Amino acid sequence: MQIMAKLKRSKIRNIVMAQREELSKDKLMWMYETMVKIRLHENKAAELFAQGKIKGFVHLYVGEEAVATGVMAALKPGDVITGTHRSHGHYIAKGGDLKASFAELFGKRTGSNRGKGGSMHIANPSIGMLGANGMVGGGIPHAVGAALAFKLLGRDNVAVAFFGEGGSNQQNFHEAINLAAIWKLPVVFVCENNLYQISLHYSKQQLITSVAERGKAYGIPGVSVDGQDVLAVYETTKEAVDRARRGEGPTLIEAKTYRFRGHFEGDPQIYRSKDELEWWMNNKDPIKLFEKYLLERSIATREELDAVWKRVSNEVEEAVKFAEDSPYPEPEELYEDVFAKPTNGVLVWRWE
Repeated sequence: MQIMAKLKRSKIRNIVMAQREELSKDKLMWMYETMVKIRLHENKAAELFAQGKIKGFVHLYVGEEAVATGVMAALKPGDVITGTHRSHGHYIAKGGDLKASFAELFGKRTGSNRGKGGSMHIANPSIGMLGANGMVGGGIPHAVGAALAFKLLGRDNVAVAFFGEGGSNQQNFHEAINLAAIWKLPVVFVCENNLYQISLHYSKQQLITSVAERGKAYGIPGVSVDGQDVLAVYETTKEAVDRARRGEGPTLIEAKTYRFRGHFEGDPQIYRSKDELEWWMNNKDPIKLFEKYLLERSIATREELDAVWKRVSNEVEEAVKFAEDSPYPEPEELYEDVFAKPTNGVLVWRWE
């Protein structure tokens, strides 16, 4: 039995490696650059928040870059996502503009939400980012609604709902996933399990050892994946997305990840040890792990990777300058963009 199990694992590894070898260098480098873009965006946001230039709560995505990047690499134009209170990474990986992102964090008119959404409500429907959400699990029903629309319209697009392990305890999650399962909607539920619901370790929130186990209760696949391995996230998501496009219904993915910064900027982080944080940063940094993969297989050179950091760093600095130079919304704009505009008396949402 042990020999058969080993052979089976070996066969699975060979299949996975074959899948990875099929990815073009351009796609692999897009993944790397996207993760770098998220990291540098978030590091700069932390710096600006400390300087008092960004107001309100800011929840950063440092350490979790492989999840958003791997998921988005499996999507196509027309697919949509919903986010969480920690969604800068989702926005960027979905193709969000850095200038519009920083302008939104600054509350400027040139922001993605014209300065009215801020960090926890960043959105851009034109690229399929239907919105971040300050409510825990708040975006899950929205993704299911988008998936229902796709099915009724006969489109082969897919919706993805991002949420944390704490969000899987909310009624939004259970009601939405149950409905999606019954109607076999084209939606993928991605739980970013970063171990802590604010300051409470997930082992104290739920008796199950894996959020993926909850898929069984609704008759859908539940899969756990290493959220620090961008290729593993991509492969797992691609399988779930392909299944959804075939009309076979939703999948629950649990990406086991870790945030390198506090729950929010200013969080004293007394709930976790310095040793724990350092271990993750030294051993499970998703960017360093992917760099090793690219270099060991001669997919990219050190010079090419360094050039990515330099180019993105310049983009971030230009974006910050754009945001600082942009105007604030005028007082008379207060009630603009608050309500959906009717078309022939009916509220209509259109995806381009």
